Amino acid sequence: MNTLTVPAVLEELQTVLTFIETALSPFPCPPKTFHAIAIAVEEIFVNIAHYAYRPDVGEATIRCEVRRQPVQVTIEFLDSGRPYNPLVHDAPDIACSATERSIGGLGILMVKNLMDTVKYEYRDGKNILTIQKNM
Repeated sequence: MNTLTVPAVLEELQTVLTFIETALSPFPCPPKTFHAIAIAVEEIFVNIAHYAYRPDVGEATIRCEVRRQPVQVTIEFLDSGRPYNPLVHDAPDIACSATERSIGGLGILMVKNLMDTVKYEYRDGKNILTIQKNM
């Protein structure tokens, strides 16, 4: 499994996206699938950068593994910030207008819709959010 640890700050987003792109480059990944993965990775990393350690800054570790038979990518995001399971919150009401809807929840809804599997666990003092996509 390829591993990258960076400060959990927005300035590291491109480093994270390049890491994922490099890990996927030897495998057949249609552009639409890569775009979906990149959107999910961006959403999760930005949330860690904004909320996990506030007002301090900590680290985020990203692990990426690609299996060949069938081709499937698994990406884990680990941080030592406040325990937070984004999967247990109610889905936002997307039927109402943006001005009527409460803030939050759209990003994780998007991740759930783009990925085949999304899991969360809190273990050994770390938030671990895992996403998988079949290609």
